[in-house]
Amino acid sequence: MSAWRGAREHRPGSPFEVGPCSWLLANVALLPRGGRTLDLACGAGRHALLLAAAGFPVRAVDRDAATLEALAGTAARLGLPLQVERLDLEAGEVSLGKGSCDLIVVIHYLHRPLFPAILRALAPGGLLLYETFTIDQAQRGRPTNPDFLLRHGELPQLVQGLEILRQREGEFEERCVAAVAARKASAG
Repeated sequence: MSAWRGAREHRPGSPFEVGPCSWLLANVALLPRGGRTLDLACGAGRHALLLAAAGFPVRAVDRDAATLEALAGTAARLGLPLQVERLDLEAGEVSLGKGSCDLIVVIHYLHRPLFPAILRALAPGGLLLYETFTIDQAQRGRPTNPDFLLRHGELPQLVQGLEILRQREGEFEERCVAAVAARKASAG
């Protein structure tokens, strides 16, 4: 996949100005080829754009309309298979679909009540790549609110029912994070 080559390069002024997190890059071999992808709480879309450039049809979800508009414009200019959806993930019960995603990517976002919707949205055999901050991050700076910080060992509990293929917890890229690559059981 040529989109992965040079993914760590810093390109000032480009949509890839801040490169993808190392957790995504470390797990490229696990990604389903061309699978239906959801980038949840996508922000400016650094991961959504990279995945779309690699041939994944991506649904990028966030609540910031201006950021999503800019992301949609970038995707259109580049001719990428990326659709944006404005959705407040913290406004009550959220539906992400049922079995609609072969790949879900969540980076640096935590809203614990969303996990049931994430697990429902994964298709049989689907992969969840999740990385976010741990409580140790508060000593380094933002975020500091415990609602946005995982306790040690908490992430595997939140994805209970999925097979954890890989995980890490500690300091990476000068951030204190926990991460999992976890797969939903195949149908049958």
